[in-house]
Amino acid sequence: MPLALTPRLLRRGLELFALISLAGVAGLLLYGNNLPAFAAALLGLRWRWLLLGLGIASMDWFGGGTRLWVVARHVHPGVRWRDMVLAGGMSAWGAYLTPFQTGAGPMMMWTMRRGGVRLPEAMTSTFMTFVATVAFFAIAGPLAIYFGAGHSLAAHHVVLGISYYDLFRTSLTIFGVLGVLMLVAMVFPAWLRNGVHWLANRLEHRSRRVAARIEQLREGVDRAHECMVAFGSPKGWLALFWAVLLSGPSHANKLLAGYAALRALGIPANFVDILLLQTFITFLLYFAPTPGASGLAELLSAAVMSIYVPRALVPSYTLLWRFINSYATVAVGSLLFWRWIRRGLVGLEEAVSPDTV
Repeated sequence: MPLALTPRLLRRGLELFALISLAGVAGLLLYGNNLPAFAAALLGLRWRWLLLGLGIASMDWFGGGTRLWVVARHVHPGVRWRDMVLAGGMSAWGAYLTPFQTGAGPMMMWTMRRGGVRLPEAMTSTFMTFVATVAFFAIAGPLAIYFGAGHSLAAHHVVLGISYYDLFRTSLTIFGVLGVLMLVAMVFPAWLRNGVHWLANRLEHRSRRVAARIEQLREGVDRAHECMVAFGSPKGWLALFWAVLLSGPSHANKLLAGYAALRALGIPANFVDILLLQTFITFLLYFAPTPGASGLAELLSAAVMSIYVPRALVPSYTLLWRFINSYATVAVGSLLFWRWIRRGLVGLEEAVSPDTV
């Protein structure tokens, strides 16, 4: 069962990410129409907030890795935290270089396998981090609304009387539905296993090449089912509970980048309202069709944050926001990956042998 990523595909993703992002920033420079203000803003950055932004950018690695370590050690005792930090960061890197973030899961599992975690355990751990992400947003969003946070956003309308606050509440509904589906998969893991076995049987009769590997697939599915069942225990639910809490730090670069960028530029803003706006932007960009939501992220952020950012400072804000949000992780992940290639990595399409299942 191959992982569908290759160095060539990731390199193309990096090129597209860079080109589209550059075009987006260039477009915003034309929109701002004030190069002196752009340069002055970057030269006059508040370094304390910029350093905080760098710390927030690193949470793709440390926050996401710690969350992954919490769930992975439940099904693979002895897994090293350092390896999971690499897996968490490289998962974010893979997400930024592929459309709809499709590279996140395969990259996470591949890096976990480099750390000695077998594929079924890696697949289950990856799934549980996604469950934790959905649960976090499905819970945190309604709580923020319940306590009245962000009602000032209702005064800002997009079109046809629809406000940013309305869109925020609508986006929460999507994560709520996903949360219910994930809960069903956890409470009834046998249904998921039986569904995969049914699909495997269908494929077995259609392809001889697939039929030769079906038994191996069945063994992996059964082991993954055992891992899912393990999360139904008290210790498993406790691990998931901690993973949900750690989803806050693991997404800090997406949720806090806007506030850190504003303060670095010396623009005062309400922390809670900015947090809600960044959550709203995160929801809308979660399944963007371009690598890392490049282009769309720059334009959407400029449109939404125009509430707080003067037109002349929009390019400076967007560039700083994207650096904290994704550019830093893309740069570090690319350097690390090309280093692995120089050490002899040929590709990511690795056949799963019986030893790894």
